[in-house]
Amino acid sequence: MLVPTSILIIEDEAPIADVLAYALKSEGYATQCCTLGSEGLEQLRSSAHALAILDVGLPDMSGFEVCREARKFTDIPILFLTARSDEVDRIVGLEIGADDYVTKPFSPREVVARVRVILRRRTGNGVSANAAWFEVDAGSARIRFCGTLLDLTRYEYLLLKMLLDHAGRIYSRDVLMDAIWRDALDTSDRTVDTHIKTLRAKLKAVRDDIDPITTHRGMGYSVANGAGQ
Repeated sequence: MLVPTSILIIEDEAPIADVLAYALKSEGYATQCCTLGSEGLEQLRSSAHALAILDVGLPDMSGFEVCREARKFTDIPILFLTARSDEVDRIVGLEIGADDYVTKPFSPREVVARVRVILRRRTGNGVSANAAWFEVDAGSARIRFCGTLLDLTRYEYLLLKMLLDHAGRIYSRDVLMDAIWRDALDTSDRTVDTHIKTLRAKLKAVRDDIDPITTHRGMGYSVANGAGQ
């Protein structure tokens, strides 16, 4: 199981930070919040984060100053939040190393969407040659594929998770049926095949150039979790 992607939120207004944290966690991200620029810089130095959401108007130093300092030791993607919308602010923010800019008031869904786009852009549509394709969060029963949260039914989740628990291993239909549909009432000999088909369709909707599920004729199915498998 992989640790959820961590997003650092540097925002001194608690209601805004709470809304952002909730929206990001709802999409499977982990979050860490700071109210001061100095605290944010310390977090960036000491902890691993995939992206920072940075408010321009912090109490101790401006977000621009935080960004300038951060760029001395990290290339982490930075998304600015600001109450100002004039072009000078946007240009300054982007010129000193920010990846994107959102003006208050904003929609939490818009921020989450921009976070996702930035992360995909940084990793080449969500996955690098050596990266794992899937991220499993067993605690919330969620699976991401190439950075995108999959909308899975209960049995689709259980099937994909079982295959991923031992990526590369071939599971027969009988083994999968016994493990996942043991107590199910409405099943048939095509149940596994049907669910594999719907899983493939959902994965293809995210990346149509990757087919991680392999059919082994007369044997069963396996899943690869990266280009090296």
